[in-house]
Amino acid sequence: MTLITGPAFQGKLEYSKKHWPESIEKYFDGEDCDYALAKGADVINNYHHLIRRLLDHSIDPVTYTDELIRINPCCVVIMNDIGSGVIPIEKKDRVWREAVGRCGCLIAEHADRVIRVMCGIPTALKGELP
Repeated sequence: MTLITGPAFQGKLEYSKKHWPESIEKYFDGEDCDYALAKGADVINNYHHLIRRLLDHSIDPVTYTDELIRINPCCVVIMNDIGSGVIPIEKKDRVWREAVGRCGCLIAEHADRVIRVMCGIPTALKGELP
């Protein structure tokens, strides 16, 4: 499993397409993909949005993430780092932010590689760059 993280609009998706071009047909977008089908994806983009959708439907994102890790250990997960900055006022947003952090930690723990992309520049936090 590979986790690609970093701030919004920094080139994470472009980086994944460059290094996993054979997987382009099985890219899923967390903003609108089917939850069950996403577990079979080669790449899941916007995983942080998928987590929000899971919470909106009263599905535990940590349990979902644990299942994803077990079912699809070769998946590439792309998610924004949303844990920095101003703490949200709305409780719903704070719960989402915490869930994204917990799921990111769970994925990173099981991942062979964790890559942070900033300004289009990848940095290996765990493992080697592809």
